[in-house]
Amino acid sequence: MRRILYLFIYIVLAVSCVSNKNQSTESVIFVSIAPIKPIVEAIVGDDFKVEVLVPMGASPESFEPTPKQFIALNSAKLVFGTGLLDFEQQLLKRVHNQSKVIDLSRGITTISGNCSHTHHGKHCHHGVDPHIWCSPKSLKVMASNVHSAIVAAMPDSVQYTSAYNALNERIAQLDNDVAELTKSATLPYFIIYHPALTYLARDYGLEQVAIENDGKEASAKRIAQIISQARADGIKSVFYQSEFPESSVKVICEDIGANAVEINPLAENIFANIREIARLITE
Repeated sequence: MRRILYLFIYIVLAVSCVSNKNQSTESVIFVSIAPIKPIVEAIVGDDFKVEVLVPMGASPESFEPTPKQFIALNSAKLVFGTGLLDFEQQLLKRVHNQSKVIDLSRGITTISGNCSHTHHGKHCHHGVDPHIWCSPKSLKVMASNVHSAIVAAMPDSVQYTSAYNALNERIAQLDNDVAELTKSATLPYFIIYHPALTYLARDYGLEQVAIENDGKEASAKRIAQIISQARADGIKSVFYQSEFPESSVKVICEDIGANAVEINPLAENIFANIREIARLITE
């Protein structure tokens, strides 16, 4: 009798552990990169833990999840990605249930361009510039895609729509702020090492002049033209991403008489980051 009692207790505990594990994994939503995280969190609140696949400082190009992470990815409620980064294509297609993998670029008019990084970066998907999260106008579409996926997965949870509406207002304010900043820009263009602000430039009437493209620096003739024009226009800043060393732009900055200014398009606080980047490039 005692043996039967012990066996019963063991079964109950085992079932409880499995149930808790399923509840734990199903209460997680994954996002591919950090800037997507606050968009999802703004809608789901504390109902889900939002995990970033590629942590800050890691390279999306070389990222590989551990077996434990991949199990968690397959067990997650939803998985959100830009749909444009090559690492997403390689990794997320291995998720068993593809219906929970959400492409946030749907509805955005993408821009052609190859953005392969030579150092610690990411690759575009099929020659499309992936940096959609850097523009408030694209963020609005991404947020709508997140909301649609969450409502479809949990149609009885009405609070997510209220949260989405509040998020939409916040993005609209960011859009207005960036529009006002770009109106006051002293020059119609800015210079950046790698073309990470393509969508921001397009959506707000600016020209992005890139020193590097397709993993290669511009020709000596092209760089000389950039330097000459920048001197004439009094350019004060040349931007470079945190995954590149300052030395990438130092010599060019010295020739122009400008400062090398580091930005991080992959920073998690997308609202503050976009606002600050817009302020810097339009000064």
